[in-house]
Amino acid sequence: MRHVVATLLTVVVGGCARPAPAGEIALTGTAQQGGVMIGTAPPGTVALRLGDKPVRVAGDGRFIVGFGRDAAASATLTATLGDGGTVMRAFPVAQRVWQVESIPSLSLHKSAEPDPVYEAMRSAELATIVAARTGETSETGWAEAFVWPANGRVSGVYGSQRILGGVPASPHYGVDIAAPAGTPIVAPAAGVIRLAGQRFSLEGNLVMLDHGHGLTSAFLHLSRVDVVPGERVARGQVIGAVGMTGRATGPHLHWALTWGDVRVDAATLVALPMPAPESLGAPGLPQSRK
Repeated sequence: MRHVVATLLTVVVGGCARPAPAGEIALTGTAQQGGVMIGTAPPGTVALRLGDKPVRVAGDGRFIVGFGRDAAASATLTATLGDGGTVMRAFPVAQRVWQVESIPSLSLHKSAEPDPVYEAMRSAELATIVAARTGETSETGWAEAFVWPANGRVSGVYGSQRILGGVPASPHYGVDIAAPAGTPIVAPAAGVIRLAGQRFSLEGNLVMLDHGHGLTSAFLHLSRVDVVPGERVARGQVIGAVGMTGRATGPHLHWALTWGDVRVDAATLVALPMPAPESLGAPGLPQSRK
């Protein structure tokens, strides 16, 4: 078995290890908490896993993987080949420092009695949202260079968290873009609309866009929805407008991204920085990541 610093690459056949052939697991991008990486599996791969999580592989061998906010400091990809061999690649996952704010005077505990009507409604809403994220498709938008879905001030970042009265609140799992109500929202990458036209108690007008291979964008608090479920959209196509529907204190877009059931940082996929205020306009469209 051959060891390489930060990378373990072997092929196991019939219980015996032999050096890997020219084919190996290639990765591009930075492995970090909240991050997403694009890779290419070795020729002949019939199954790929990140740890114990299955990873979908395209016909050309490409794949995408994501890491959660609290991902461990290392990860391993394992490709199973058609001849029974196994190619492995182990690599470090950079740990990030999150913005955490403690407010001792506030508490998460609610004094009011639970509202059974609201609880039932919310349970149904969450089931609808989960169902829209379930399953993987062969859409290829995940391989494009993403653009900002709206132009404005980044007012909230992924991974931030408040501790209220000593009790940690749920981390913020999206990026917030503050902009005037009515500001156009565009698809950051191509895909098919999985959810649209429904108004939720917390999310408000919500659009969910499937980019393929388990990568799904959610756009919250919209004032207007311009797409319908099943519609295929291109990168840069207008899908709605910024608003403050649902639970929002001001007009903004909350953009959340998930890879399967892993909540990742949408900002890490955007190829270009947010335009300066004086140059705000339609987002640019860089080339695909192929």
